[in-house]
Amino acid sequence: MECVAAGLLLAGAVTEPTATAAKKKNKGTVKKEAFGKTTDGKAVEAYTLVNKNGLKARIITYGAMLTEMHVPDKNGKFGDIVLGHDKLEDYLDGHSYFGVTTGRVANRIAGGKFTLDGSEYTLATNNDPNHLHGGTEGIDKKVWSARVSRSKAGPAVAFSYTSPNGEEGYPGNLKMKVTYTLTNNDELRIDYVATTDKATPVNLTNHAYWNLAGKGTILDHILQINADHYTPVDATGIPTGEILKVDDVMSFIKPTAIGVRIDKLAGEPGGYDHNYCLNKKEFGSLGLAARVEESTSGRVLEIFTTEPGIQFYTGNFLDGTEVGKGGWKYEFRNALCLETQHFPDSINHPQFPNTVLRPKQKYTQTTIHKFITK
Repeated sequence: MECVAAGLLLAGAVTEPTATAAKKKNKGTVKKEAFGKTTDGKAVEAYTLVNKNGLKARIITYGAMLTEMHVPDKNGKFGDIVLGHDKLEDYLDGHSYFGVTTGRVANRIAGGKFTLDGSEYTLATNNDPNHLHGGTEGIDKKVWSARVSRSKAGPAVAFSYTSPNGEEGYPGNLKMKVTYTLTNNDELRIDYVATTDKATPVNLTNHAYWNLAGKGTILDHILQINADHYTPVDATGIPTGEILKVDDVMSFIKPTAIGVRIDKLAGEPGGYDHNYCLNKKEFGSLGLAARVEESTSGRVLEIFTTEPGIQFYTGNFLDGTEVGKGGWKYEFRNALCLETQHFPDSINHPQFPNTVLRPKQKYTQTTIHKFITK
Protein backbone atom coordinates (compact mmCIF):
# COMPACT_ATOMS: atom_id res chain seq x y z
CA MET A 1 0.00 0.00 0.00
CA GLU A 2 1.34 3.44 -0.89
CA CYS A 3 2.10 5.84 1.94
CA VAL A 4 -0.32 8.74 2.17
CA ALA A 5 0.81 12.18 0.98
CA ALA A 6 -2.07 14.38 2.06
CA GLY A 7 -2.59 17.71 3.80
CA LEU A 8 -1.99 18.53 7.44
CA LEU A 9 -4.56 17.06 9.76
CA LEU A 10 -5.79 19.78 11.30
CA ALA A 11 19.53 6.21 42.18
CA GLY A 12 19.84 3.22 43.04
CA ALA A 13 17.89 0.07 42.54
CA VAL A 14 14.28 0.22 43.68
CA THR A 15 12.19 -2.83 44.38
CA GLU A 16 9.20 -2.61 42.09
CA PRO A 17 5.76 -3.91 43.15
CA THR A 18 4.13 -6.77 41.32
CA ALA A 19 1.26 -6.05 38.94
CA THR A 20 -1.23 -7.85 41.19
CA ALA A 21 -0.29 -5.86 44.28
CA ALA A 22 -0.35 -2.58 42.36
CA LYS A 23 -3.79 -3.30 40.95
CA LYS A 24 -5.21 -3.76 44.43
CA LYS A 25 -3.55 -0.57 45.70
CA ASN A 26 -4.13 1.92 42.89
CA LYS A 27 -7.37 2.95 41.23
CA GLY A 28 -5.91 5.72 39.09
CA THR A 29 -4.20 8.78 40.54
CA VAL A 30 -2.21 11.90 39.66
CA LYS A 31 0.49 13.16 42.04
CA LYS A 32 2.19 16.54 41.66
CA GLU A 33 5.69 17.18 43.05
CA ALA A 34 8.44 19.78 42.79
CA PHE A 35 11.27 18.80 40.41
CA GLY A 36 13.73 21.66 40.90
CA LYS A 37 14.27 25.01 39.20
CA THR A 38 15.80 26.10 35.93
CA THR A 39 18.91 28.29 35.84
CA ASP A 40 16.69 31.38 35.56
CA GLY A 41 14.65 30.33 38.60
CA LYS A 42 11.54 28.86 37.00
CA ALA A 43 9.95 26.10 39.06
CA VAL A 44 9.61 22.72 37.35
CA GLU A 45 6.97 20.23 38.45
CA ALA A 46 6.61 16.48 38.02
CA TYR A 47 3.25 14.77 37.51
CA THR A 48 3.04 11.05 38.23
CA LEU A 49 0.11 9.22 36.66
CA VAL A 50 -0.83 5.77 37.96
CA ASN A 51 -3.64 3.79 36.37
CA LYS A 52 -5.87 1.24 38.12
CA ASN A 53 -3.51 -1.59 37.10
CA GLY A 54 -0.45 0.07 38.63
CA LEU A 55 1.24 1.27 35.45
CA LYS A 56 3.05 4.54 36.11
CA ALA A 57 4.07 7.44 33.86
CA ARG A 58 5.97 10.50 35.07
CA ILE A 59 6.00 13.71 33.04
CA ILE A 60 7.73 16.96 33.98
CA THR A 61 6.82 20.49 32.91
CA TYR A 62 10.32 21.08 31.51
CA GLY A 63 9.85 20.12 27.87
CA ALA A 64 6.54 18.36 28.66
CA MET A 65 8.89 15.41 29.01
CA LEU A 66 8.17 11.74 29.74
CA THR A 67 10.83 10.79 32.30
CA GLU A 68 9.55 7.42 33.56
CA MET A 69 7.28 4.65 32.26
CA HIS A 70 6.81 1.68 34.58
CA VAL A 71 5.12 -1.41 33.15
CA PRO A 72 5.02 -5.08 34.26
CA ASP A 73 6.98 -7.93 32.72
CA LYS A 74 5.64 -11.45 32.11
CA ASN A 75 6.10 -12.25 35.82
CA GLY A 76 4.19 -9.17 36.94
CA LYS A 77 7.30 -7.28 38.07
CA PHE A 78 7.31 -3.59 37.18
CA GLY A 79 10.24 -1.89 35.50
CA ASP A 80 11.03 1.52 34.01
CA ILE A 81 11.43 1.18 30.23
CA VAL A 82 12.40 4.70 29.12
CA LEU A 83 15.80 6.38 29.35
CA GLY A 84 16.17 9.61 31.29
CA HIS A 85 17.71 11.28 34.32
CA ASP A 86 17.03 11.40 38.04
CA LYS A 87 17.49 15.16 38.49
CA LEU A 88 16.49 18.28 36.58
CA GLU A 89 20.11 19.48 36.58
CA ASP A 90 21.09 16.55 34.37
CA TYR A 91 18.52 17.62 31.78
CA LEU A 92 19.57 21.27 31.96
CA ASP A 93 23.19 20.31 31.25
CA GLY A 94 22.08 18.92 27.87
CA HIS A 95 20.84 15.50 26.87
CA SER A 96 19.76 13.43 23.87
CA TYR A 97 16.13 14.65 23.79
CA PHE A 98 15.09 11.94 26.27
CA GLY A 99 11.27 11.81 26.33
CA VAL A 100 10.74 15.42 25.29
CA THR A 101 7.92 17.01 23.34
CA THR A 102 9.82 18.03 20.21
CA GLY A 103 9.25 21.01 17.93
CA ARG A 104 8.03 23.37 16.66
CA VAL A 105 9.23 21.08 13.90
CA ALA A 106 10.53 17.67 14.91
CA ASN A 107 13.36 16.11 12.93
CA ARG A 108 15.44 18.03 10.37
CA ILE A 109 15.01 21.05 8.10
CA ALA A 110 17.66 21.26 5.38
CA GLY A 111 20.19 24.06 5.88
CA GLY A 112 17.93 25.63 8.52
CA LYS A 113 15.96 27.44 5.82
CA PHE A 114 12.49 27.39 4.33
CA THR A 115 10.29 29.71 2.28
CA LEU A 116 6.62 30.22 3.16
CA ASP A 117 4.19 32.57 1.41
CA GLY A 118 7.07 34.33 -0.32
CA SER A 119 9.15 34.96 2.79
CA GLU A 120 12.38 33.11 3.59
CA TYR A 121 13.02 32.07 7.18
CA THR A 122 16.39 31.19 8.71
CA LEU A 123 16.63 28.82 11.67
CA ALA A 124 19.45 27.59 13.88
CA THR A 125 21.66 24.92 12.31
CA ASN A 126 22.08 22.99 15.55
CA ASN A 127 22.70 19.72 13.69
CA ASP A 128 25.28 21.09 11.27
CA PRO A 129 24.45 21.82 8.51
CA ASN A 130 20.75 21.37 9.35
CA HIS A 131 18.10 22.49 11.81
CA LEU A 132 17.02 19.75 14.25
CA HIS A 133 14.08 19.33 16.63
CA GLY A 134 13.07 22.98 16.86
CA GLY A 135 16.49 24.54 17.28
CA THR A 136 18.90 25.55 20.01
CA GLU A 137 16.13 26.52 22.45
CA GLY A 138 13.15 24.58 21.14
CA ILE A 139 9.98 23.74 23.01
CA ASP A 140 11.82 20.83 24.65
CA LYS A 141 13.76 23.40 26.72
CA LYS A 142 10.78 25.47 27.83
CA VAL A 143 8.79 25.21 31.06
CA TRP A 144 5.19 24.36 30.18
CA SER A 145 2.13 25.05 32.33
CA ALA A 146 0.17 22.01 33.47
CA ARG A 147 -3.20 21.09 34.86
CA VAL A 148 -4.80 17.82 35.79
CA SER A 149 -7.31 16.89 33.11
CA ARG A 150 -10.51 14.94 33.59
CA SER A 151 -10.77 11.74 31.59
CA LYS A 152 -12.93 8.67 31.98
CA ALA A 153 -10.17 6.66 30.30
CA GLY A 154 -7.69 7.16 33.17
CA PRO A 155 -5.54 9.79 34.91
CA ALA A 156 -4.47 12.64 32.62
CA VAL A 157 -2.48 15.89 32.62
CA ALA A 158 -2.59 18.63 29.97
CA PHE A 159 0.58 20.65 29.29
CA SER A 160 0.44 24.02 27.51
CA TYR A 161 2.98 26.39 25.99
CA THR A 162 2.77 29.33 23.59
CA SER A 163 5.79 29.80 21.36
CA PRO A 164 5.98 33.52 20.54
CA ASN A 165 6.35 34.90 17.03
CA GLY A 166 10.00 34.73 15.97
CA GLU A 167 11.08 32.19 18.58
CA GLU A 168 13.91 30.14 17.04
CA GLY A 169 13.15 31.92 13.78
CA TYR A 170 9.63 30.57 13.28
CA PRO A 171 6.73 32.86 12.30
CA GLY A 172 3.51 33.23 14.29
CA ASN A 173 2.41 32.83 17.88
CA LEU A 174 1.89 29.09 18.19
CA LYS A 175 -0.35 27.86 21.03
CA MET A 176 0.18 24.20 21.91
CA LYS A 177 -1.46 21.73 24.26
CA VAL A 178 -0.20 18.21 24.82
CA THR A 179 -2.32 15.88 26.96
CA TYR A 180 -0.91 12.68 28.43
CA THR A 181 -3.48 10.08 29.50
CA LEU A 182 -2.52 6.80 31.16
CA THR A 183 -5.59 4.77 30.35
CA ASN A 184 -6.94 1.89 32.38
CA ASN A 185 -6.44 -0.22 29.24
CA ASP A 186 -2.68 0.14 29.81
CA GLU A 187 -2.09 2.77 27.15
CA LEU A 188 -0.09 5.97 27.26
CA ARG A 189 -2.11 8.24 25.00
CA ILE A 190 -0.69 11.57 23.81
CA ASP A 191 -3.04 14.11 22.18
CA TYR A 192 -1.64 17.22 20.52
CA VAL A 193 -3.48 20.42 19.60
CA ALA A 194 -1.98 23.62 18.15
CA THR A 195 -3.24 26.91 16.67
CA THR A 196 -1.42 29.89 15.17
CA ASP A 197 -2.05 33.51 14.18
CA LYS A 198 0.35 33.31 11.19
CA ALA A 199 1.21 30.53 8.78
CA THR A 200 3.98 28.36 10.22
CA PRO A 201 5.27 24.79 9.89
CA VAL A 202 4.29 22.44 12.73
CA ASN A 203 5.42 18.86 13.30
CA LEU A 204 5.21 17.70 16.93
CA THR A 205 6.22 14.38 18.44
CA ASN A 206 7.43 12.68 21.60
CA HIS A 207 11.06 11.58 21.64
CA ALA A 208 11.01 8.72 24.17
CA TYR A 209 13.92 6.27 24.17
CA TRP A 210 12.56 2.75 24.76
CA ASN A 211 14.25 -0.35 26.14
CA LEU A 212 11.64 -2.98 26.96
CA ALA A 213 14.13 -5.04 28.99
CA GLY A 214 14.98 -1.97 31.08
CA LYS A 215 18.71 -2.52 30.47
CA GLY A 216 21.25 -3.62 27.88
CA THR A 217 21.07 -3.58 24.09
CA ILE A 218 17.99 -3.24 21.89
CA LEU A 219 19.47 -5.25 19.02
CA ASP A 220 17.53 -8.35 20.06
CA HIS A 221 14.20 -6.49 20.30
CA ILE A 222 11.79 -7.74 17.64
CA LEU A 223 10.36 -4.89 15.57
CA GLN A 224 7.51 -4.65 13.09
CA ILE A 225 6.76 -1.40 11.22
CA ASN A 226 3.58 -1.11 9.18
CA ALA A 227 5.25 0.56 6.20
CA ASP A 228 6.04 -0.59 2.68
CA HIS A 229 7.90 2.62 1.84
CA TYR A 230 10.45 4.98 3.40
CA THR A 231 12.20 8.25 2.59
CA PRO A 232 15.92 7.74 1.82
CA VAL A 233 18.30 10.41 3.13
CA ASP A 234 21.61 12.01 2.25
CA ALA A 235 24.71 11.87 4.43
CA THR A 236 23.33 14.63 6.70
CA GLY A 237 19.98 12.92 7.34
CA ILE A 238 17.92 15.05 4.94
CA PRO A 239 15.43 13.23 2.68
CA THR A 240 16.38 13.13 -0.99
CA GLY A 241 12.72 13.69 -1.91
CA GLU A 242 12.22 10.13 -3.08
CA ILE A 243 9.71 7.72 -1.57
CA LEU A 244 11.08 4.22 -2.09
CA LYS A 245 9.83 0.73 -1.43
CA VAL A 246 11.63 -0.86 1.54
CA ASP A 247 14.38 -3.30 0.56
CA ASP A 248 15.76 -6.27 2.51
CA VAL A 249 17.75 -4.03 4.87
CA MET A 250 15.03 -1.45 5.49
CA SER A 251 11.97 -3.71 5.69
CA PHE A 252 10.28 -4.47 9.00
CA ILE A 253 6.98 -5.53 7.47
CA LYS A 254 7.58 -8.92 9.10
CA PRO A 255 8.70 -9.03 12.75
CA THR A 256 12.50 -8.88 12.67
CA ALA A 257 15.26 -8.57 15.26
CA ILE A 258 16.68 -5.04 15.02
CA GLY A 259 20.27 -6.28 14.97
CA VAL A 260 19.90 -8.77 12.12
CA ARG A 261 20.69 -6.35 9.28
CA ILE A 262 21.79 -3.19 11.04
CA ASP A 263 25.47 -3.59 10.14
CA LYS A 264 24.59 -3.44 6.45
CA LEU A 265 23.70 0.24 6.79
CA ALA A 266 26.44 2.56 5.60
CA GLY A 267 27.69 5.66 7.36
CA GLU A 268 29.23 6.62 10.66
CA PRO A 269 28.01 5.66 13.25
CA GLY A 270 25.54 3.77 11.06
CA GLY A 271 22.28 2.28 12.23
CA TYR A 272 18.68 3.19 11.56
CA ASP A 273 17.62 6.83 11.62
CA HIS A 274 14.95 6.82 8.92
CA ASN A 275 11.39 7.95 8.31
CA TYR A 276 8.93 5.22 7.34
CA CYS A 277 5.79 6.09 5.36
CA LEU A 278 2.99 4.33 7.18
CA ASN A 279 0.46 2.23 5.31
CA LYS A 280 -2.81 4.10 5.70
CA LYS A 281 -6.10 3.93 3.84
CA GLU A 282 -7.16 7.29 5.20
CA PHE A 283 -4.95 10.15 6.33
CA GLY A 284 -5.57 11.13 9.94
CA SER A 285 -7.06 7.80 10.92
CA LEU A 286 -5.72 6.05 14.00
CA GLY A 287 -3.84 2.94 12.90
CA LEU A 288 -1.12 0.55 13.99
CA ALA A 289 2.31 1.99 13.18
CA ALA A 290 4.75 -0.32 14.93
CA ARG A 291 5.09 -3.24 17.33
CA VAL A 292 8.12 -4.05 19.50
CA GLU A 293 8.64 -7.24 21.52
CA GLU A 294 11.38 -8.20 23.98
CA SER A 295 11.46 -11.92 24.79
CA THR A 296 13.23 -12.04 28.17
CA SER A 297 10.75 -9.67 29.83
CA GLY A 298 7.77 -10.63 27.69
CA ARG A 299 6.98 -6.94 27.24
CA VAL A 300 5.31 -5.77 24.05
CA LEU A 301 4.81 -2.17 22.90
CA GLU A 302 2.31 -1.35 20.18
CA ILE A 303 2.17 2.16 18.73
CA PHE A 304 -0.93 3.58 17.06
CA THR A 305 -0.98 7.02 15.45
CA THR A 306 -2.87 9.43 13.22
CA GLU A 307 0.43 10.61 11.70
CA PRO A 308 1.65 9.64 8.21
CA GLY A 309 5.19 8.71 9.25
CA ILE A 310 7.33 7.24 12.00
CA GLN A 311 11.04 7.89 12.53
CA PHE A 312 12.92 4.76 13.63
CA TYR A 313 16.19 5.56 15.45
CA THR A 314 18.50 3.04 17.11
CA GLY A 315 20.38 5.22 19.60
CA ASN A 316 23.35 5.52 17.26
CA PHE A 317 24.83 8.54 19.05
CA LEU A 318 24.63 7.16 22.59
CA ASP A 319 28.24 6.59 23.60
CA GLY A 320 28.33 6.12 27.38
CA THR A 321 28.99 9.76 28.21
CA GLU A 322 25.45 10.31 29.53
CA VAL A 323 24.81 8.70 32.91
CA GLY A 324 21.11 8.19 33.46
CA LYS A 325 18.72 6.95 36.08
CA GLY A 326 20.26 4.64 38.68
CA GLY A 327 23.77 5.26 37.32
CA TRP A 328 23.20 3.51 33.96
CA LYS A 329 25.70 4.73 31.37
CA TYR A 330 23.74 4.96 28.16
CA GLU A 331 25.83 3.12 25.60
CA PHE A 332 25.61 2.65 21.83
CA ARG A 333 22.20 1.18 20.91
CA ASN A 334 20.89 0.89 24.46
CA ALA A 335 17.52 2.26 23.29
CA LEU A 336 15.29 2.83 20.28
CA CYS A 337 13.01 5.68 19.31
CA LEU A 338 9.79 5.44 17.30
CA GLU A 339 8.75 9.05 16.70
CA THR A 340 5.33 9.46 15.08
CA GLN A 341 5.33 12.54 12.86
CA HIS A 342 5.15 14.08 9.42
CA PHE A 343 8.11 13.40 7.15
CA PRO A 344 11.43 15.19 7.83
CA ASP A 345 12.02 18.45 5.92
CA SER A 346 8.45 18.38 4.58
CA ILE A 347 8.42 22.18 4.39
CA ASN A 348 11.00 21.91 1.58
CA HIS A 349 9.37 18.96 -0.21
CA PRO A 350 5.91 19.81 -1.63
CA GLN A 351 5.31 16.15 -2.51
CA PHE A 352 5.45 15.20 1.19
CA PRO A 353 2.49 15.54 3.60
CA ASN A 354 1.93 19.23 4.30
CA THR A 355 3.17 20.61 7.64
CA VAL A 356 1.96 24.21 7.24
CA LEU A 357 -0.59 25.36 9.81
CA ARG A 358 -2.57 28.53 9.05
CA PRO A 359 -4.76 30.84 11.14
CA LYS A 360 -8.24 29.44 11.81
CA GLN A 361 -6.91 25.91 11.28
CA LYS A 362 -6.23 23.45 14.08
CA TYR A 363 -3.32 21.02 14.20
CA THR A 364 -4.26 17.75 15.88
CA GLN A 365 -2.62 14.40 16.23
CA THR A 366 -2.91 11.40 18.54
CA THR A 367 -0.38 8.70 19.35
CA ILE A 368 -1.10 5.73 21.61
CA HIS A 369 1.47 3.45 23.23
CA LYS A 370 -0.16 0.17 24.20
CA PHE A 371 1.64 -2.04 26.74
CA ILE A 372 1.14 -5.81 26.72
CA THR A 373 2.88 -8.84 28.23
CA LYS A 374 3.05 -12.30 26.74
